[in-house]
Amino acid sequence: MSITAERKQELVGEYALNKSDTGSPEVQVAILTERIANLTEHFKTHKKDNHSRRGLLKMVSRRRRLLDYVKKDDEKRYQELIKRLGIRR
Repeated sequence: MSITAERKQELVGEYALNKSDTGSPEVQVAILTERIANLTEHFKTHKKDNHSRRGLLKMVSRRRRLLDYVKKDDEKRYQELIKRLGIRR
């Protein structure tokens, strides 16, 4: 259900604003999106896993807050991010 360290490094490399960036909102949203996708696949086979469903809802809410922050800060950056991630808003 969680992502591997290698995949996380790939996401950091792809969405980082500069070479040493690991905590920008773009990177955080990309990692959360990957984890949300993995959990969504998990629920296709484990429909009654309500404990993990709660964690999924928390992740979606955290991603929502980060996206709201990026949108408030820079609308163009926000549009580019959701387009790159394929998130519908």
